Amino acid sequence: MRLRNIPGSREVIAENIWCVQAPETKKGCWQELFGNAHPIHIEIGMGKGQFLMELARRNPEINYVGIEKYSSVLLRALQKMEEAPLDNLRFIRMDAETITEVFAKDEVARIYLNFSDPWPKDRHAKRRLTSREFFARYDKFLQQDGQVEFKTDNVGLFDFSLEQVELAGWRVVDQTRDLHRDERMNQDNIMTEYEERFSALGNPIRKLIAMR
Repeated sequence: MRLRNIPGSREVIAENIWCVQAPETKKGCWQELFGNAHPIHIEIGMGKGQFLMELARRNPEINYVGIEKYSSVLLRALQKMEEAPLDNLRFIRMDAETITEVFAKDEVARIYLNFSDPWPKDRHAKRRLTSREFFARYDKFLQQDGQVEFKTDNVGLFDFSLEQVELAGWRVVDQTRDLHRDERMNQDNIMTEYEERFSALGNPIRKLIAMR
């Protein structure tokens, strides 16, 4: 998917109060940044922020951090935050490959991965956010009883993810291949922008929850 570059987006992000600059300096200190001891949940590849902002609105007792590498996409989320600020939500513009430099051991209680880039070529498999390489990264900062929740409409990526969870030494504690028809797993589900689009086309949404 080609992302249209928005002139000046990086400058706007650098000056925005909702976007954390030099996030590596906050490693081990995220609760101090939020000013409380609430659990921290993160979404990697948050897009325009619809999913995470709704989560933050519904759960003021949880702190959320959204991570997005594309400035032009993150800018849309920041615009939404300007219209309806949320004290328990912050954003980071960064590449997920360096995520272990940003969060310390046991600092994160839950990770959300929604409609991640499938990186379809085999040589790029390790870049997929559900690869065993990324699960090794998550292991360094996710709490022992923490969860990774993953949603996608991509059959190949979902099957790959199920395999990678096991290869990483984790376990799938729940899964569905048709989330919106699964009454139990769909309860309280919040749809992302992509989820709305794909489900409107009739594409079944797949979801898994992984733990150690």
